[in-house]
Amino acid sequence: MEKITLNGYIIVPDSQLEVVEPALDVHIKLTRAESGCIVFEVLQDSIDKNKFNVYEEFVDSVSFLAHQARVASSQWGEVSKDLVREYEVTGLDEK
Repeated sequence: MEKITLNGYIIVPDSQLEVVEPALDVHIKLTRAESGCIVFEVLQDSIDKNKFNVYEEFVDSVSFLAHQARVASSQWGEVSKDLVREYEVTGLDEK
């Protein structure tokens, strides 16, 4: 059983910041409360206000995939579905 990490960023256009930021606050709280979540950080970039740096760690692929499933049907999933994302996931089995 290997830890899963996700590292990258999302880009939020100016026109969506007002909607995305409050939804992100809720998303962070819900994710940190999930079973198997070790670390979950989403921080607005200090140089580019439209870039949010993301770092996640989950104890295993089961926890990570459960998180992904929850997000897909959440308010955050709806609000953020069209945002540009650039992520690298490590530790996930490629079966």
